[in-house]
Amino acid sequence: MEPLLAVKVGCLVALLFLTLICGMAPAFISWFLKKSVTGIYELIICLISSFAAGIFLGACLLHVVAGFLSDAAVELAYINYPMGELILSFGFFLVLLIERIVLQISQRSESTVQENIPMPSTPQSPDDNYQEKNDPQSEKSLPPEDPHNHVHPHVYSNSSFRSLILFCSLSVHSVFEGLAIGLQSNYSSALEIAIAVLIHKGIIVFSLSLKLIQSMTRPAWLITYIVIFSLMSPIGITIGIIVTLKKTTIVTLVQTILAGISSGTFIYVTFLEILPQELNSGDRPLLKVLFIIIGFTVMAVIAIWA
Repeated sequence: MEPLLAVKVGCLVALLFLTLICGMAPAFISWFLKKSVTGIYELIICLISSFAAGIFLGACLLHVVAGFLSDAAVELAYINYPMGELILSFGFFLVLLIERIVLQISQRSESTVQENIPMPSTPQSPDDNYQEKNDPQSEKSLPPEDPHNHVHPHVYSNSSFRSLILFCSLSVHSVFEGLAIGLQSNYSSALEIAIAVLIHKGIIVFSLSLKLIQSMTRPAWLITYIVIFSLMSPIGITIGIIVTLKKTTIVTLVQTILAGISSGTFIYVTFLEILPQELNSGDRPLLKVLFIIIGFTVMAVIAIWA
């Protein structure tokens, strides 16, 4: 087996098992079944998330986008237009559109549910209102939002429907991430992106599993979600491998377009989802930036051989 194909197949198998293990862990290890994270657990999640963000940033800038633009300049040189940038933008807006549609559906569903919930009619005394406003330990006080929940907004929402929508959205991301690996044409490039996706995918599926658990998802459905999600990236890798095996002119053009779309999704995921989630948290900002830089440095070192 050629080294390039070996990396792709190895990443396919590793992604499958890693996603299954990380996805099932919260459901079977009581330490993970916490509604809030504190202490060493909080620190570990924080640093891993920041490191993964740096890994993804490095893979995006140093290889995915640069590699695609280089290939597009060769394959689409006969078109007097920045087609590479246009295809990148298409991939970016494709994911943006999917995310906005998903969010709109989720918000409408949530509004409908809230409208159907009757408001409590029990009157409150002025003393009760005063205590509720001034007592931080009041039972009606909302818990503080955890700034270290990685990946996507509303990860710890209590809506099962939002969990399903989140699952569908992440599954779409996973297919394109797998495509980015399967479409690579050299060993070093495939290895670089594989490392980024492996680290990121472990954190993604871990957060998704916690979300499903806290949304009171039944164990059978939880397992079903995780298994299906685990198959998404391998499916993307498989599609990419099949496309790259046929080296006709049309297939090469299709490969370039698909690579551009997947590169656009990388830009979206990196700059509008992963980095904002890490940098908008006010806790340990310098430490988080340090681990983002460390993750980026790892990708920069690997890119020496790309």
